[in-house]
Amino acid sequence: MKFTVIISSIWLWTNTNAFTSVHTANRCPIGHMRHQNMSGYKHFKLQSASLVDLATEEDITDSKAGTEKDNLSPSKSYLDDGFVFGLEGSGLERPKGKVAQIVVEGDSLETKPHQVAIVTFTFLNHFLFLLGSIAQLNGINHGNVPLTILQTVVTIFSSWVLADLGSGILHWSVDNYGNGRTPIMGGIIAAFQGHHTAPWTITERGFCNNVWKLCIPFGIPTVALISILAGPSHPLISLFFTVFCSMEILSQEFHKWSHMTTSQLHPIVRILQKYDITIDRTPHAKHHLAPFEGNYCIISGICNKPLDESGFFRRLEKVVYDWNGVESNAWKLDPELRAKTLRGDFTL
Repeated sequence: MKFTVIISSIWLWTNTNAFTSVHTANRCPIGHMRHQNMSGYKHFKLQSASLVDLATEEDITDSKAGTEKDNLSPSKSYLDDGFVFGLEGSGLERPKGKVAQIVVEGDSLETKPHQVAIVTFTFLNHFLFLLGSIAQLNGINHGNVPLTILQTVVTIFSSWVLADLGSGILHWSVDNYGNGRTPIMGGIIAAFQGHHTAPWTITERGFCNNVWKLCIPFGIPTVALISILAGPSHPLISLFFTVFCSMEILSQEFHKWSHMTTSQLHPIVRILQKYDITIDRTPHAKHHLAPFEGNYCIISGICNKPLDESGFFRRLEKVVYDWNGVESNAWKLDPELRAKTLRGDFTL
């Protein structure tokens, strides 16, 4: 607009000087002068109007473009806060059928040497800690092998049950909070949330490729620290958490089995699923119904029913929301679930 006004002013000044010069040189009659000036004025008026119209049109176009640009929200990535895989505007769509889809940048279905190394050393370490704990326990029992076996079995069983509970709490937390930039857990969060977009992808992963990320929070440093703090006089604590951490790592493999067809599963795995030792296919399929608000436990699944019927996770979500105002991803996918939870109705 400023440019248009400047051009118009220069044009007026130039034409006015030209009219004055003609009048002075030729001493035209006043009538003729008025005719010349009026003609010039009309011409100037038409051109000025055209320039103003053009400028106005450009301003309107720029304004519209700016408004459209403001209204276009950029697609979020798994590194952004508030990102929900599969939610409208996320930029990711859930493919139909058994289609593998890599949704996290840098991820791959190929098993890498470093993954094999991490998983191998982690389970070797956990096995040694397991044997060491049992040996210490037998020493405390003065060689009473039956008592040691009984205590070992009870501890492993209790660890297996509580590991299922732990897998549910972990699964709930990474499904609903955080993103790919979250310290330590970022890779796990991105993997779990991306799993909702392409659930069949997990079935094409090798063992080490599938579980290695869980070796970070449940690996050697964690078990070693707990064992050191427990000391040699409390081997049951070391035994419990060694089995617990091992189960949490293996939970991702049990999870993979729950997405495979019966014909793809080894007969031993089918037996484990049949007797609820590992999570079965049918119960876990319920979790993959939006908004992914229940059936989070993925080791055996025995804790899913009591947790969901008691509204355990809805209560946790309300505690988190009351504490820091952060909404779970399940709330973002289902506003009715959000409203129910805020009203104090925690049932599914």
